[in-house]
Parts: sequence; C-alpha cells; structure tokens
Amino acid sequence: MIDLVIFIAALVVIAIVSILASRGEATKAQYFLAGRKLTWWLIGISLIASNISTEHFVGMTGNAARSGLAVASYEWLAVIALIVVAWWLLPVFLRAGIYTIPEFLEYRYDRTTRSILAALMVVFFVLTVLATVLYGGAMFLVNVFQIDLLLQESWSLSPESAGSRAFMLCVWGIGLAAGVYTIIGGLGAVVWSDLLQGLALLAGGLLVFFLALDVIGDGEGIFAGWRHFAEVNEEKLHVVRPWNDSEMPSLSLVTGLWIPVLFYWGLNQFIVQRTLAAGSLAQGQKGILFAAAIKLILPFIVVLPGIMAVQILGDDYDPQNADAAYPTLIRELLPAGVLGLMLAAVAGAVLSTFNSGLNSAATVFTLDLWGTHVDPDMDDRRTVRVGRITTTVLAIAACLWAPVIHGFDGVFSYIQEIWGFVSAPTCAIFFMGLLVARVPASAAKTALVVGPILYLISRSPTWMMTADDAIAAGGSAQFLFDYASMSFLYHMFIIFIVLVTMLWIWSVFAPGPARPLPRRDVVEMAPMRGLAWVSMALLLAVTGLYVVFW
Repeated sequence: MIDLVIFIAALVVIAIVSILASRGEATKAQYFLAGRKLTWWLIGISLIASNISTEHFVGMTGNAARSGLAVASYEWLAVIALIVVAWWLLPVFLRAGIYTIPEFLEYRYDRTTRSILAALMVVFFVLTVLATVLYGGAMFLVNVFQIDLLLQESWSLSPESAGSRAFMLCVWGIGLAAGVYTIIGGLGAVVWSDLLQGLALLAGGLLVFFLALDVIGDGEGIFAGWRHFAEVNEEKLHVVRPWNDSEMPSLSLVTGLWIPVLFYWGLNQFIVQRTLAAGSLAQGQKGILFAAAIKLILPFIVVLPGIMAVQILGDDYDPQNADAAYPTLIRELLPAGVLGLMLAAVAGAVLSTFNSGLNSAATVFTLDLWGTHVDPDMDDRRTVRVGRITTTVLAIAACLWAPVIHGFDGVFSYIQEIWGFVSAPTCAIFFMGLLVARVPASAAKTALVVGPILYLISRSPTWMMTADDAIAAGGSAQFLFDYASMSFLYHMFIIFIVLVTMLWIWSVFAPGPARPLPRRDVVEMAPMRGLAWVSMALLLAVTGLYVVFW
C-alpha cells in the first residue's frame, strides 16, 4: 500500500509543477514550441525522457532478455545520429524558423508534399508512439501492482476477464492523466514533466542496475556481481550478431539500422520539436549533445537489466512473456517505498512519452493540415483551441487502438517495424532534398506514396502465410516469403536505396526549379563553442563501447 501511495503522490506533484510552470501559454509559439526559449539542459533531459518509455522498460528490456545486448545498438548508434542532427539538420531547421518537420517540405518541395507527410505522421503517431506507450504502460502497471488479481478477488472475475479489465483500466487512466496536462499546458508542460520524470528515471534505473549486480554478487559486492554476470551471460554480451539474424543482423549496423535511427532523432516531430524550441542554435546543439552523452549509459539502465532479470528470476522468468521481465524484476528486487518511487519514475516516463507524442501529433495536425487546408487565417487563440481539441481526439484514438497490440510479438519489435512505413521514404526525400537542389516536388510526392507500398509488399507475406504454407506453394510464393522473412531493417535499407535512386534519376531527366529555403531570424544562430571537441569525444566513446562489447 505504501508503494501505491508514493506512486500516486509523485505523479500528482509532477503534474502540478508541470502545469504551473507552463501556465499562460496562449500563443502559437508558446503552446507548440514553449515560446522558443528552452535551454540546453531542459532540451537534453526532455529528449531522453520522451524517448525512454515502456518501449524501453517493457519492449527493449524484454528483447534483451530474449536475445541479449544486440538491441543496445539502437542506443549507441543514436549518439552518432544526434551528432549529425546537431551539425547539419538543426541549423537548417532553425534558420528556416519552422514549427514542424512537414512544414519544411513545403519550402523545399510544395504544399501537397507537406500535407502527405503530415497525414502519415499523425496516423503513425497514434499507431506507434501513443498506442504502444499506453499498451506498455498498462502492461507494466498490471504486472507490478497485480491489478488483475485485485479485480479477480474483489469482483469474483475469471482470470481472463480480470486481466482484460485491469489492462483497459490502466490504458484509459494513463491516457486521461497524460492528456489533461498536455491539453492545458502544451509543450511547456511537456518539457517540465520531462525534466522531473527524466531525472527520477535515470536515478531509479541506475539504482536497479546496481542492486541487480549486488544480488548476482551474492553479498560480495557489485564488482563481483559484474564478473559473475559476465561469465554466466558471455554469449549474450555481444552487440554483433549473425548477418541473417531476424532481429538485429550484423550488416544492419552499416545499412538498415541507420534509417530508423536517423529518422527518429532527426526527422521525427515527436523528438525534433524540443530542438525547434531552443532559445538559440548553441542551446539546441548543447541539449542534443547532452542527450547523446546520456545515451551512452542507457543500455546499462535498460538493456543489461533485461539479461540480469533472466539470471535473477530463474524459473520465475517466462520466456513466452519476456516483456514482463523488468516489471517482475523490480517487484522482486526493490524494497517498499523505493519500489513506489521507481514505479512513479517509470510511469512518469510513460506519461512523458505519451504527452510528448500527443503534443507533437496535435502540432502537425493543427499547423500542417487544419491550418493549411481548413482555416489558414486562424489567429493564435483559435490555433491553440484547435490544438487542444485535436489532442483530445488523438488521445481517445490511441486508447482505442492500444488493445490491438496484444496480437503482435513484442512491443519493441512492433514499434520499429511499423515505423518502417514512414522512415525510409521520409529519410529519402529529406536527405536528397537537402543534397540535390533540383529534385522536383513530383518525385518527392511519388516517394512518399510508393515507399509505404513497397514496405507493405516486403513485409506482408509473413503476415498472410506460414513457412509451411510457403514451402507447399513453392515458386514465387516461397521466394516472396523468404524475402519477407529477412529483417525489416534490410527492407528499410533496400527501399531507401530504391527511392534515392528514383529521386536522383528524376532530378537528372526532369529537374524541378531550385527553391531557396527561407531565412528567418527567430533565434541566435551562432554555434556552440567546442562543438567539434565534444562530438569527437562522443564518437570515441561509442567506438570504445563497440570494441568492448563486440
């Protein structure tokens, strides 16, 4: 009971502080970009807090429990992606003075290109970011607090009925709690909640890591625990796997994995919105590199505890439900009171990611779709009102979709695979648009339509037939099934290469007019001091980690 009281009290404090810190945000710039006044430390913590959620503490940790350390590449390669954003993409976006990523496409291509990407982003925000956060958060709370058992005993329900009702109760509870202070406060409320929850989450995650080592060390200390852990799990402590691995093939480290990583950290409104709200280019770059530095240690907080959970839980670990590994670990590991604080930190991460995604999706819909096609002359007050209504509708849609994810194999794999519909074509049109001045709008629009279709064709055979069905059918059916059985990271890379080639050929044989990008003086554009030195240090750190855990 004490854990439940601490858990609820901590979340209430976070919500109150966040709303008070962001009160009075009535203009478009204030509501959607926090008045373009965010400092580097707020940006850095907000980037991490919005990124880390149940896709990590349920999905990524579960993936590590099943398959080992290889999934850490999503974290360590993100360091390099963030350096690319700090050096290249952020200066371009801030100089243009944009509010959203799709808005940039109107300046580079045309309004229709902007609208197509905006529509795709809103839909996939609901299907991936919002719904999966609700799903993972509900799974986490149900497993730790054993809410299904409470309902089963209180209402005399069957285990299946109690589990279903407990899950839906948590889904709608998270959706309501996060939605309220996102609706009220906009991005200002989001980043302040990110700050509080992010710090608590990092501290709590490190505590779990060291407590787990202490348990494995059996009273001999954390260093003995690490030695024993490394000996027992030697085969799992490698980031490089076979080239044909279904989840993280080795060749993807230099091919397909870069597509989702660069898309997520450089072209995803959900993340980039924090950097667009920077008070200056230098503040934005400092915040991005601060987040990159934190990324270096995240596998020790998120990935390794998944492997530790298998060792500590022993027979209590269920390989068929690996996503429950971390919730079960902290329930068994942490003492009363501390467990409540850790639960509040994880639940805070759930709320942080949900309200971040909610605010970003509402921003894209309001500014790129409604403001462009329905009411282009709306003033700041009407813009904020539309944003709040949109936030409400999207929160409800996510709550309705979350139960559907039950039918997929692991929440982390679901997120990465579904984003594949958008990430490859988005990366192709942005990078070619920035590097090749004469890529026409018609080519970009074609890529945004063809890319998702190619990805659907690549992935759908494994959704529609089994391996036995494919072997029995033979011929083209078996070929398509074998191709679809490759890692989705390979599919992303193949589609990216196809689209880039198409865009280049189009620019050569049917070039469009060069469209100069706008230059607005919305923030100070002087870069941070020491950018090169900090970037080099981060690159050396990533290299060192890959050498150690190769």
